[in-house]
Amino acid sequence: MTAYRRFRNVIRIGPVQVATSYDGRGRDKHTAACTAPGCGFAADYDTRAGAELAARTHRCKA
Repeated sequence: MTAYRRFRNVIRIGPVQVATSYDGRGRDKHTAACTAPGCGFAADYDTRAGAELAARTHRCKA
């Protein structure tokens, strides 16, 4: 089952968007997702720095 997430503090680093949301237990989770068509990269991280690092080092295969 997918969870409805309300994202805040959204930034864009190249084609990747980084945002912060709460998980089902009320803890902060940080998400990095590529917006390029056909890429499909998305990952959740415990720290904002980890999500931003993933965004900066991401290379699209599409």
